[in-house]
Parts: sequence; structure tokens; C-alpha cells
Amino acid sequence: MPDISTEEAQRVLSAGVRRAAEMALPVNIAVFDTGANLKTFVRMDGALLGSADIAMGKARTSALFQLDSEALFEYCKPGGTSFGLENSNGGLVVFAGGKPIRNAEGVVVGAVGVSGGSVAQDAEIAQAAAAALAAASV
Repeated sequence: MPDISTEEAQRVLSAGVRRAAEMALPVNIAVFDTGANLKTFVRMDGALLGSADIAMGKARTSALFQLDSEALFEYCKPGGTSFGLENSNGGLVVFAGGKPIRNAEGVVVGAVGVSGGSVAQDAEIAQAAAAALAAASV
């Protein structure tokens, strides 16, 4: 399985920082490889300290399941098919802001997690970050 390179991870991170700056929103951004290992991270000036762990959790969740982090909520919510799933794998974060990173061929090579804004803002920044790799590969 291909993995995100250091250069690619930096490109993803930079795209996320650019989008967050455009929104005037200091956030934490984590990029993980396909093995759910931290590849690169930034805590923008002024970003909430407590959000650092959440950003890493979103990226890790997305890397482990190769899904947007919020997609897992349907499985683990009360009445869902896998109630309590968020307690597995050392703890998952099942709300928006974690996104798989795909290369130009559509293969997952890592994941990005963003935290520090509203859930919708985190998701928007994560989308911009994840799209940077596919756009640069074309």
C-alpha cells in the first residue's frame, strides 16, 4: 500500500494552513500515514491546546478506517450497528474534520485531521488540505 511521503504530507499541511488563514482561524492540523502514524503536525499560533489531541484523533480515525471521521458516527451512535465503536483502537473521534488523503489514482495514502474551529470549519479545512495532494498529482 503506498504511503504519503514527507514532501506530500507537507503539501497537505500547507494547504490546510492556507485555508485556515483565509478563514482567520487558528487550528491544529495533523497528517497521518496509512499505518495511522503521525507524519507531520502544526499548531497554528493561537490554536487551542486541547484541540491538538482532537486533530490527531480525527486523522488517526480516518487513517484506520479510510473514511471521513464523521462517517463512523452512524455505526457507533446509540442504536447503531456498532454502538461503542468509538471506544475501540485506543479511542476514535467520530465527528467531522478527519479526511482520507488520496493520490491522483484515488488510492488512500494517509489522512488529515483538523481541530480548533466549529465542526463545519474543521471539515472545510480538512477538505482543502486533502484535496491538495490529488490536485498536485494531476
